[in-house]
Amino acid sequence: MVANAEIKIEKTAKSRVSEYDVNNVPFGKCFSDHMFIAEFANGKWEKAYIQPYGDLPMSYAMSALHYGQAIFEGMKAYKSVEGNVSVFRPLENFKRLNKSAIRMAMPEVPEELFMGGLMELLKLDSAWIPTSDSGSLYIRPFLIATDEAIGVKASDTYKFIIITCPAGKYYAEPIKVLIETNYIRAVEGGVGFVKAAGNYGRSLYPTKLAQQKGYQQVIWTDGKTHSFLEESGTMNLMFVIDGKVVTPALSDTILAGITRDSVLALARHWGMEVEERKISITEILEAHAKGVLQEAFGVGTAATIAQIIGIGYNDNYYPLPAVEDRKFSNKIDETLRNIRKGKTEDVLHWMYKVN
Repeated sequence: MVANAEIKIEKTAKSRVSEYDVNNVPFGKCFSDHMFIAEFANGKWEKAYIQPYGDLPMSYAMSALHYGQAIFEGMKAYKSVEGNVSVFRPLENFKRLNKSAIRMAMPEVPEELFMGGLMELLKLDSAWIPTSDSGSLYIRPFLIATDEAIGVKASDTYKFIIITCPAGKYYAEPIKVLIETNYIRAVEGGVGFVKAAGNYGRSLYPTKLAQQKGYQQVIWTDGKTHSFLEESGTMNLMFVIDGKVVTPALSDTILAGITRDSVLALARHWGMEVEERKISITEILEAHAKGVLQEAFGVGTAATIAQIIGIGYNDNYYPLPAVEDRKFSNKIDETLRNIRKGKTEDVLHWMYKVN
């Protein structure tokens, strides 16, 4: 087992942080100075090191490229008003990564490797963390199969890597979404609950078609009947219907979002009624017709709280109430932002401090 003390660190000769305004960079296109890498071979995790960010040497026969053994997580680190650095619920991402690893026949990453590598990396690159209200350091841990071999089998070698990038809002404006009833994201017994690369690859073409119609994302429906809402492209779905917070219940076709769990926990903490259950297209359209569909929004690490201002279905468009009138989602957005930035008490103990 690789311990924290055994993580070899090679610091960059010159930081690139002064080349950027970290409070004003496009999401996911500007990367911090260093990256963490751990290598699995011979049935165990053998090496762990931090080196300057750069390209990885790889073979064109690498297993991940051909057979899809590639999983990832999305996390964020924040700088408080006092300058302290914390990560939002990283142990939940650690647990979900290993849940994905088991389903994809990959080795689990030990907690001390995941957290030890993460903490050392954030200490080195804390200057890259934005200080703006909506700014954060986006963290991308991922695990890939690295065998140089053609043949359908689980790889014997893997790399676990963490890279980071300063980020602002994923969606700069409220979005319109199209209910998808032709293409399928996930089916029962599949890998819809896993944060696997292939889940996102298969979503790109239907999303492209939706964008050509003026929508930013799709809402996926169940693979059997296309009658029930599941999740959106980059986030879980939430609705406020007649004063209740309603969201699709988790299943093996829906990703168990950490922001989703956080929003529901806060709603319950505030004494709101929460329902996790199946939500049909018919129910949403009827609630809209009755005027009781008060809010619709997406929740995710990258998206945080993404307001949905309209829903498309069968060539019809259903506009939703103005964003400024949405009491619950706006309160959630502000509360989460204040907790992450250290402006309000972390009552549910979600922030993990980087010492």
